[in-house]
Amino acid sequence: MRFVTFQYAGVTCPGVLSRDGERVLSLDEAGVGPYATLLDMIAAAGPDQLARTLAASETSGGVPLAEVRLLAPIPRPPHDILCVGVNYRAHLEESESAMGEIPHQSSVYFSKRANPVTGPDEVLDGHLELDSNLDYEVELAVVIGKGGRDIPPDRAAEHIFGYSVFNDLSARALQKRHNQWYRGKSLDGFAVMGPALVTADEIPFPPLLTLESRVNGEVRQHSNTRLYLSDIPHLIAELSQGMTLEPGDIIATGTPSGVGMGFTPPRWLKSGDVVECEIQGVGLLKTTVR
Repeated sequence: MRFVTFQYAGVTCPGVLSRDGERVLSLDEAGVGPYATLLDMIAAAGPDQLARTLAASETSGGVPLAEVRLLAPIPRPPHDILCVGVNYRAHLEESESAMGEIPHQSSVYFSKRANPVTGPDEVLDGHLELDSNLDYEVELAVVIGKGGRDIPPDRAAEHIFGYSVFNDLSARALQKRHNQWYRGKSLDGFAVMGPALVTADEIPFPPLLTLESRVNGEVRQHSNTRLYLSDIPHLIAELSQGMTLEPGDIIATGTPSGVGMGFTPPRWLKSGDVVECEIQGVGLLKTTVR
C-alpha cells in the first residue's frame, strides 16, 4: 500500500492511494479510523485495520489524484530525522576529497531538522543568500512502525512500517564552516520526502533498489542500495542500542556518489533548477529550487 498526506477542498488529511494509483481515499473512507495524521495511524493501527485499508484501496471511491495536492507523508515526524552519512564507499571518497578526512571506522550519524518536511512537487527556498553551495542527495528513507530499543539485526524488519524517497538537501559551505553537519543540513525546507509512504510488505527485505537523482533531466547519481557500507538491519540495530526508536521515526540511509560537490568544479544547484530523486518501486520526488 501507498499511504499519503494530501490536501483537498482546503482540508489536510491522511489517505491511501488506490491500487491503480489514480485515486486517493482518506483513511476515514478506507475504514481505518479517525486518525488526524499518518503518524497517528502508524502508532496505533493493527493488522486488521491495515487489511481493511488494502481492501478499500482495491475498490472504487476516493477522489482523482490529479485533483489533490500531495504533502510529505509525515510532515512533522516525532523527532529530527536520523541521517546516515557516507554510507556508500564512492560517496565517502568524493566527500573526503571535498571536505577532508571523515572518520568512518563505524557508521556516521547526524540529525536533520524537520521544520516541517517538504513534500513532492514543491518550489523550495534554497536559501542561496546564506549559502550558494546548495547540493542534492537522493536517499532511501526508512520509517519505523514498531518502536523499540536494543533491536537485534535479525528482528529489524519487524520494526519497519515502510519506505519513501528522501532528498537530503545540504548547504555545503555552512556544513563545512561549522565542523559538524547539523546547521548546513537543517535550513527550513531542506528535508524533502515523498511522494508516498510505501508499506514494507511491498518490497522484499532487505531492499535492493536502484536509486537515481537528476538535475534538469541530467543524471547525476545512479546506484543501488546493495552497495550500502552498513545495511538497514545494522543501522536499526546500532541506532537502537540504548536509544529508543519510536513509531514514525525516519532514518535517511545515505546517498551514493554524484552529488554536486563531487564534481570538478562543483555543480551547485541554482534558482530554477529541477531536482528529481527516484527509487525503484518507491517513487519519484521532484523539487524546484527558488
